[in-house]
Amino acid sequence: MSLTKPVLGLSHSPVLAAPDAAALADWIRANRIDEIECVTPDLAGIARGKVMPAAKFVQGGDVRLPVSILISTINGEYAAVARRDFDTDSDLTLRPDFSTARAVPWASDPSLVIIHDLVDGEGRPSGAAPRTVLRRVVDRFAEAGLKPVVAPEIEFYLTKKNTDPDYPLEPPVGRSGRQSTGSQAFSLSAVDEYERVIEHIYDYADAQGLEIDTIIQESGAAQLEINLVHGDPMELADQVFLFKRLIREAAMQCGCYATFMAKPMENQPGSAMHVHMSVVETATGRNIFSDAQGRPTPAFSHFIGGQQRHFPAAMAMAAPYVNSYRRLVAYQSAPINLEWGIDNRSVGIRTPKSTPEARRVENRIIGSDANPYLAIAGALACGWLGMEEKAKPRAEATGDAYLMNRDLPESQLDSVIELESDAALAEVLGPEFVKIYCAVKRAEHAEFMRVISPWEREYLLLNV
Repeated sequence: MSLTKPVLGLSHSPVLAAPDAAALADWIRANRIDEIECVTPDLAGIARGKVMPAAKFVQGGDVRLPVSILISTINGEYAAVARRDFDTDSDLTLRPDFSTARAVPWASDPSLVIIHDLVDGEGRPSGAAPRTVLRRVVDRFAEAGLKPVVAPEIEFYLTKKNTDPDYPLEPPVGRSGRQSTGSQAFSLSAVDEYERVIEHIYDYADAQGLEIDTIIQESGAAQLEINLVHGDPMELADQVFLFKRLIREAAMQCGCYATFMAKPMENQPGSAMHVHMSVVETATGRNIFSDAQGRPTPAFSHFIGGQQRHFPAAMAMAAPYVNSYRRLVAYQSAPINLEWGIDNRSVGIRTPKSTPEARRVENRIIGSDANPYLAIAGALACGWLGMEEKAKPRAEATGDAYLMNRDLPESQLDSVIELESDAALAEVLGPEFVKIYCAVKRAEHAEFMRVISPWEREYLLLNV
């Protein structure tokens, strides 16, 4: 059995690459692991779960969480969903995916984190669980002998510690003793300013067996981007899920914060999670977006057409919060429409220059604040529907797409209405999930509407 995933603090002893329960239990005993984190992503992408002694985990037995974690809003309240299990807050069981076992390198004692799926009392996967939703979409491709391939790019900001939410965020002080002001995209000197944080990110990623393709400075003040190597959608969603926590921990170790808010600071560009997507034949590995002569295929065009036809509804997952829409403003390094173009960064759907084997579609609309499982599921579902419906894309945008009409929802509530109205997308994602997800988003929007902002006090208090 192959061995990978070195564990920091354990003399770089590896974790079994794809263990079963017995093999992992033997490894845990041999390496004297103290604690196991049993985690699962909720609708926001937050890690929910339980921590237990390793000896208890090895003994087996069910680990359970209340079903209410699936109707929890980002502010900790619960959405109203009329269903018996939510009324009684019955339990879901965590089923471990042993292949996800990784070190927790910032823990004080030797620890492992294992991502779990959620199943109901009958052992059936919970239809509202994010990993279930993504698996459901990937299975659609598998039934047709196809496999989607994705490569996310994660943008985030480093900021000074902010313990009072009434105060705006500020860039941290870098190695030079100065704060970044931004507009230094791709600058190596700007990357060097936050060398300590980046070194921690590399060390933690190495300990968790997570491969980083590149790290670059983006155009915002202390804004960085990590590019991941392309691969299986579930594996990459797991990686983004783990990376977000890893990056936050690395930043806190260095006395600052890392945030994946879509728009954390005024007058700075927002943070995206661009997702590159292609589709290959499972049997041959051939990219179906290119024909034998290296030309784009109808499947390529239909995949783009599906993004244009259905992604307004998927926006509820790609831009899940009120803050998400502050990023999607013209000339702020983010798209405002679903136009498509070759090597054109002003569009929402870009096709990078590539060889025929690497022909792919880049969705540039998804925000860094999105749950990676749901955002990837939504984008792939749109592409799948486009191929199934033979959706014809609009003509390529060869110029500045910011001069073209906006066709994206302009608010969180608008995107929820779009999702509720798209029956075809709901069928692919799962009607149970869509109903619950929309209820949670409506509850979050209602909570936001109770907040009075500084802008309102500034301009309305004495003027209206």
